[in-house]
Amino acid sequence: MFGDSAQRQDNKVKRVSTKLKAKVEKIQQIIFTLIEDSAKGKAIIVEGKKDAQALRELGISGIILTVKTGGKSFLEATLEIEKLGGNEVILLLDFDRRGKEGTVRLKHNLERAKTKANTKLWNDLKAFVGRDIQCIEAMPSYLITLQEKIVGL
Repeated sequence: MFGDSAQRQDNKVKRVSTKLKAKVEKIQQIIFTLIEDSAKGKAIIVEGKKDAQALRELGISGIILTVKTGGKSFLEATLEIEKLGGNEVILLLDFDRRGKEGTVRLKHNLERAKTKANTKLWNDLKAFVGRDIQCIEAMPSYLITLQEKIVGL
């Protein structure tokens, strides 16, 4: 009788652990792609300095531009991105309402300026973390928390 309950609980923990591991692996794959793309010269566009710092903590060493520092408008940010040259940038704004609106707006501005605004990685990341965190700056601590949960199971 008690053995059945313990067995069900053990199976539940294994399912949770497997799902958590898969989630962490997928997030790490996205981060690895960001690292590779950045190393190839694609600039990554984030909202603020803390977001840029978080990406550095995750191992991204290429060009990271902020669009919401120093009172910059989206038009000024677009012009700054254009000056970089290159035909593609990666948009990685926050997952909150303002970040979503900013992503759409910046993508539209960049595409009018003939620069491809890649939002695939942003969409992929948002699918995995969007319910749990709202900003890029929370990514390093979020990953640590997930990994600690896996170890604790």
